[in-house]
Amino acid sequence: MIRILLADDHPVVREGLRGMLSAEPDLEVVAEASNGPQAEALAARLVPEGGLDLILMDLRMPGGDGVESIARITAARLPVRVVVLTTYEEDRDILRAVEAGAAGYLLKDMARAELAAAVRAAVRGETVLAPTVAGRLVDRLRTRPSLPRLSEREVAVLRLVAEGATNAEIGRRLFVAESTVKTHMLRIFGKLEVTDRTAAVTTAMRHGLL
Repeated sequence: MIRILLADDHPVVREGLRGMLSAEPDLEVVAEASNGPQAEALAARLVPEGGLDLILMDLRMPGGDGVESIARITAARLPVRVVVLTTYEEDRDILRAVEAGAAGYLLKDMARAELAAAVRAAVRGETVLAPTVAGRLVDRLRTRPSLPRLSEREVAVLRLVAEGATNAEIGRRLFVAESTVKTHMLRIFGKLEVTDRTAAVTTAMRHGLL
C-alpha cells in the first residue's frame, strides 16, 4: 500500500484528489494539510513510524510556500518523496521546485489513471513530470548558458583564496611563482565574469565549482 499525504489549501481540491487516489486499491491518503508547514509537521511524525511514502504538495499556499517546505523536507533527509501537484506552470515555479528537491512536477488536470501511475513511479524512485512541464524544462536547459569550467589548478587557487590567502601565500603553498598565481586569477575572473576575489569565490560556490 502506498501511503500519501495531500498538501493543498483548497478543501474541495483535497476531497477530489482523495476520491481519485482512494479509488485505486494500492493507494491510500493517510493525512491532509492545508499548507507547507503543516505538511512538514505531519511528515516528521508519520515517516519515522513508516506511515508515509509520498507527499503531493501544492505551491503558493497561504500560511506556507510549498517550495520552501520541499526544501526543508529535503534538507532534513526524510525518507519520503515529495511531488508537486499544482495548477502553476511557470518556469520560475518549476525550476524552484526542482532545485528544492521535488521528485516530480504534476498538474491537477491529470486523469485519474495518469495521476495514479505517476504516484507509483515516484515511489519507485523515478522522476515524474507532466508532459508540458518536461518540455518547458528541456527548452530552459537548451537555452541556459553552460557553466564555466575551471582547471584543477584554478580550483586549487580559488580554494586558497576562499581561505583568505594572499597571492604570495598561494604561490608558496602551491609551489608556483606569485606571477603565476596572478595569471590564474585573471583567467578565473574571465571565466566567471567577475572582477574581484570575493565575487570569484561566491560565484564559484553558486555554480558548485568549490
